[in-house]
Amino acid sequence: MALYPFKFKPQLFHKLWGGHTIEQWYDHVPADYENVGEAWVISDIDKYPTEVANGSHKGDSLQDLLEVYMDELVGEKVYDVFGDHFPLLMKFIDATDDLSIQVHPGDDFALENEHCLGKTEMWYVMPANGASSIYLGWKQQMNTSLIHAAIADGSLADYLREYKVHEGDVAFIPAGTIHAMRKDTIVAEIQENSDITYRLYDYNRVGNDGKKRPLKLDKALQVMDFDPENEASCTSTSPRIDGVVNLKQSPYFTTNLLTLTQTAQRDYAPLDSFVAYMCVEGACTVTALDCETEENKTVLLRLGEAVLIPACLNDILIEPQGHCKLLEIYVEL
Repeated sequence: MALYPFKFKPQLFHKLWGGHTIEQWYDHVPADYENVGEAWVISDIDKYPTEVANGSHKGDSLQDLLEVYMDELVGEKVYDVFGDHFPLLMKFIDATDDLSIQVHPGDDFALENEHCLGKTEMWYVMPANGASSIYLGWKQQMNTSLIHAAIADGSLADYLREYKVHEGDVAFIPAGTIHAMRKDTIVAEIQENSDITYRLYDYNRVGNDGKKRPLKLDKALQVMDFDPENEASCTSTSPRIDGVVNLKQSPYFTTNLLTLTQTAQRDYAPLDSFVAYMCVEGACTVTALDCETEENKTVLLRLGEAVLIPACLNDILIEPQGHCKLLEIYVEL
């Protein structure tokens, strides 16, 4: 059975801090959800895999595709390193309240203690209501005693760098970096394939069960980068109309911004990787010109959706419907 561009049905999650913007992008929001805080658009997380929404593989999970197509789907080098596990998780996040102050482990600690990858991630900031901001990294050199004292007296945020963010800003968050998304912020997130978060502080909030959400301070301090001058960054970007802007190149993922008003053709022959598009504005059609099956070669991609281009497909035509912005994501090993 021939491979083609895959669209997936997003996995939606209600969150204590979630909002009401991204839920308007989807037609399958559960009736009992008070909000949608996260939409996972390409996921191979065991409990929450995304399923194909188009073509002859409709209903198959990303894991199903990997088990059958292996390096044809993700690329030879990617498959050699990650095997039957997709290397990335892609999602949209809608915060109307502050997220917990948190940190993620690196690969070595996570593999030994959580039996999964660690979590280095990036955020692409999208339009939101209100003044968006994030916490990212320390203002000063820290230690465990100072962190314990700041958590106890509720002053932990005073030690964090706060950035006012606007549409198009990019935050890169290496594993070990303390961070938090603040209220009225919406982002597209690209990260390693991991769902491990260690909360340090959660503003003493209680969940729907009336209990405070659990913290993981001991593990957080074990993986924490105490240095204020680490590789974390928050940068502004300007789109290039009908062009490509590199947002981040890292050992974990490369992310570019495509801003399109006219048809564009992308040649991925030099890559040995899958390519994913996340639509962050407008809509477009994506056609794999070298796809063997005429029926499934074209897919419509709208705001809040993602499409996965298998590594064996290289000649891609993107036709915007008006003005369209896509995040283009792949892995370079």
